[in-house]
Amino acid sequence: MKKFSLLFIAISMLFSACNTSKKTEKSKDTFVVDNYTKKEIDIAMRDGVKLHTTIYSPKDTSKEYPIIMQRTPYSSRPYGEDMKTKIGPNIHLMKEGNIIVYQDVRGRWMSEGVYDNMRAYKPNKKDNESDEVSDTYDTIDWLVKNVENNNGNVGTWGISYPGHYATISAIDAHPALKAASPQACIGDFFFDDFHHNGAFLLSYFRAISLFGTYKDTPTDSAWYSFPKMNSQDQYQFFLDKGPLKNLNEYFQYDKLDVNSTASKDKIDDFFWKEIVEHPNYDSVWQSKGIIQHMNKVPSSVATMIVGGWFDAEDLYGPLETYKGIEKNGKDNYNTMVFGPWDHGKWARNTVKNTVGNYYFGDSISLKFQSEIETKFFNHFLKGKGDKNSGLPEAYVFDSGKKEWKSYDAWPPKNVVKQNFYLTENNRLVVAPPVHKNYIKPIQFISDIKRPVPYSEDIKTVFTPRKYMTDDQRFAARRPDVLVFETDVLTEDFTLAGDILAKLKVATTGTAADWIVKVIDVHPSDIKEDNEGLQDHLKMSNYHLMVRSEVLRGRFRNSFAKPEPFIPNKKTAVNIKLQDVFHTFKKGHKLQIQVQSTWFPLIDLNPQTYVDNIYKADEADFKTQTHTVFTDSSIEFSVLKD
Repeated sequence: MKKFSLLFIAISMLFSACNTSKKTEKSKDTFVVDNYTKKEIDIAMRDGVKLHTTIYSPKDTSKEYPIIMQRTPYSSRPYGEDMKTKIGPNIHLMKEGNIIVYQDVRGRWMSEGVYDNMRAYKPNKKDNESDEVSDTYDTIDWLVKNVENNNGNVGTWGISYPGHYATISAIDAHPALKAASPQACIGDFFFDDFHHNGAFLLSYFRAISLFGTYKDTPTDSAWYSFPKMNSQDQYQFFLDKGPLKNLNEYFQYDKLDVNSTASKDKIDDFFWKEIVEHPNYDSVWQSKGIIQHMNKVPSSVATMIVGGWFDAEDLYGPLETYKGIEKNGKDNYNTMVFGPWDHGKWARNTVKNTVGNYYFGDSISLKFQSEIETKFFNHFLKGKGDKNSGLPEAYVFDSGKKEWKSYDAWPPKNVVKQNFYLTENNRLVVAPPVHKNYIKPIQFISDIKRPVPYSEDIKTVFTPRKYMTDDQRFAARRPDVLVFETDVLTEDFTLAGDILAKLKVATTGTAADWIVKVIDVHPSDIKEDNEGLQDHLKMSNYHLMVRSEVLRGRFRNSFAKPEPFIPNKKTAVNIKLQDVFHTFKKGHKLQIQVQSTWFPLIDLNPQTYVDNIYKADEADFKTQTHTVFTDSSIEFSVLKD
């Protein structure tokens, strides 16, 4: 009987603890309901199209609040009486009290109109012509005139695509817009997300339908569906599929008779069709880019650009957005924050900050939210709003030393360019070849049937992220990956800025891709491993990928006018790698890897020139021999004391 009583008491205590935990969790999640009211409005734009807008206003109406807005293609759900459990850029801005607004952009979810992916900006609009700039302007105009208890100041923010719309808000900005924080913002779809320097990011295949499935009426539920791969091995899946045109069948949505044989060339997805029909950087892609319009950001709008050094999706966008405003807006308040994050991780409330297998420290995101992001919005929306915000011009995380640094310019003023040369004995050296007779060819076979994987994991992902810090030993040990590295460093060596790979190459074919990776080779005597490190890995001799990039060789001279290689002719290929801030510590080595396939992160190049790779046939794909010459060099931005 006593045992039964003890068991009963134990079970009762367990249930009591669970209930207490649930109550605590519930109390945390009711802050928005307890402190905010929610209102949904369809705001009419200048052309009559109505955009669905959700407004969260503090219940305390004794004072005025700024408006902080996010415009999104990903839904401002929940619709109806339900409310979000967290609103605004971070928990501090939510709890301090702000009017938080979410809007479904034109053609998405509950908003009217037809969606245009990366809708082109129209600098000289006539009459009731609209674009995303005017939609943002009209929305802000309505909000400041109609939302009660607003103080007349508006801020915008967003991550990824919503980050793009935050950039858009700053162009030809409404006078009430005082602060914009584009974060991981798309800058140009030929260089962000789905393309990198003209190469198609095949690994983003499943995301195509999210942007390219047509709808013309508002809806509160998803009207798109994702392709079913029926495989957990994406490498083999795409290898078996063959040429890109064999993927067209995944983007045929309106087959009336599923038993009929549909044309394999038929495409219903308007985004996939756009990609297929516009393989080059033509007027379509150029018109959708926003980077070239940073001269339209007025000095009345303060900007804080946020990004992650290991963001696989949008690294080009935030860097080029910051640089574009710096170049054109001499009187603008414009700052940048870059940390050791993958896509949008700075917005999460996690203590441990890791990207894939690599650990960078604790509370990095939490510190950003409380000490940087909150301070930025409060200063410009509630405070003096002058340039003396107390924040640095560039607040950047050294991913090698694992520490924050502040600079009054980016790149820092004490950066110098330094070239390192590739040698035939796999070394990376400062001295160039002393004579042309010392320039040697290094060859490797690029086998179209055995492309270099971008990850050693067997997996299928929606969009890849982890690989940005993956251990590159698996690649270094392949014969079709060339490896060059320094001696063990005798002192710290810090890179701060962009990297330019100046390759001299040749191929037996007429087409090739070129991939360059910058690797931090850790010492072998490291005994401690990161928590969460994959079981088969060790930090001993870990090959940390610091930066990587691809260039589709046909675009080596122009992204708009591709051209073939002349077989066996030595040719210059320059590849710009995005900025880094990384210290290769004493005892480490700096390594460069050069390869020609990176599968299925990017699609396979046929290695014979065709006008449009998206329409290439199986017969176009050929194994070729590629050559890298030892007068090739890597130009680094080196930070000097």
